[in-house]
Amino acid sequence: MSDTTFTDAYLAISAVKARYCRLLDTKDWSGFAGLLTEDFELDVSEGTSVPVIHGRDAAVTQIRSSMASARTAHQVHSPEITLDGANRAQVIWAMQDRVVWGEEQAARIGRAGLTGYGHYHERYVKQDGEWKIAALRLTRLHIDMHA
Repeated sequence: MSDTTFTDAYLAISAVKARYCRLLDTKDWSGFAGLLTEDFELDVSEGTSVPVIHGRDAAVTQIRSSMASARTAHQVHSPEITLDGANRAQVIWAMQDRVVWGEEQAARIGRAGLTGYGHYHERYVKQDGEWKIAALRLTRLHIDMHA
């Protein structure tokens, strides 16, 4: 694999993840869904009661329901990108997220929000010339809960 091929993939994958954060935080669910493969797999099970979710539509529905009334800010840093050929990649992103739930959801949950630190472990595939996220597993190192 040439340096140019790797650099092109690195930049394109980084742009997808940047859009992921922006579209999630601005609640552009249609645009957000467009970043994921149809058979997308979401694993946020660590420390939650949420089972692994299979399928883009089911994953977007789950994310949307948990974030609908929340103000969020997601940031990712320091991608570790490994290309598996020209059309597949494994990526680990250092991440931080801040979630502030709306009044009703905060009352139901018993806390106003959280700030989390951890990693996204992701698999990307190139479909029709565009990189998409095929699988995402969130692991957390630390969570600050806000009363």
